[in-house]
Amino acid sequence: MAEFLGGLREKYPTYYNAPVPAFGEPEPHLLIVGLAPGMHGANATGRPFTGDFAGILLYETLHELGLASAPESVSADDGLKLNGCRITNAVKCLPPENKPVGAEINTCNRFLCAELASLGPGAVILALGGIAHRAVVKAEAGRQKDFPFGHGVVGQLPSGRQLISSYHCSRYNTQTKRLTAAMFKQVVAQARDLATQ
Repeated sequence: MAEFLGGLREKYPTYYNAPVPAFGEPEPHLLIVGLAPGMHGANATGRPFTGDFAGILLYETLHELGLASAPESVSADDGLKLNGCRITNAVKCLPPENKPVGAEINTCNRFLCAELASLGPGAVILALGGIAHRAVVKAEAGRQKDFPFGHGVVGQLPSGRQLISSYHCSRYNTQTKRLTAAMFKQVVAQARDLATQ
């Protein structure tokens, strides 16, 4: 991974090219967990879901639901603020070929564990995609078979926090209509409402 990122620093010297930190409220009611930084998205900007296609739907939806101060995130210094939520990724660095392998997911899981441990007891976790969902379950020391992934499925984690999952807001999922804007808004609203109960 270090060699891969080193090569990217040479090829894209203006990009962030480092582990991307979480963004948003330090003590959120809602933690949104994505997959990994995108090549020309978070890997370039240093902010999760900023500068890539998946971020378009995510930030538009967060803004519509009162969770973001603006409908678009274009750079880490654009002034956008999150309200009551924080965004992170299961994998902190851009994986080669934009596809994380098990070793990368497992290595980064300790960082996700620390993020989850910092949450208040009533916080809700929204996992975007199956990999993020499984990473959250692992970080919570849950058994995968007890928490099957499904869009809009809610489960109570060993910590007592609730996990709700969504199909990832990727270009592939939205273009194939596996995930529509309405479906995504509904699941994010559900997560927001659970987090404020």
